[in-house]
Amino acid sequence: MKRLIAAASLMFLLSACGQTADLKPTAGRTLPVAPYGRADQPAAEELLEAGPQAVPERSVELLTRSQERKDDPFDLPPE
Repeated sequence: MKRLIAAASLMFLLSACGQTADLKPTAGRTLPVAPYGRADQPAAEELLEAGPQAVPERSVELLTRSQERKDDPFDLPPE
C-alpha cells in the first residue's frame, strides 16, 4: 500500500513540473538565423508554429451523400 501511495505521489509531482514561462534562448546564444528571403528574424513563438505543410488541410470532400455501389466485376468469391 505504501508503494502505491509513493508511486502515485511521485507521478503527481512529475506531472506538476511542466514549464509555463515563455521560451527564450539560453544565455549567450541567439535564435537561428532568418530563413532565406526573409528580412526579419522570426520570434520563438513563430518558430514553434506548425506550417501549412506540417498540418495540411483537407481540400476535397470525399463523400457528399450516400450512394449505392455499382457492381464490381472483380469482386469474386474466394476459390
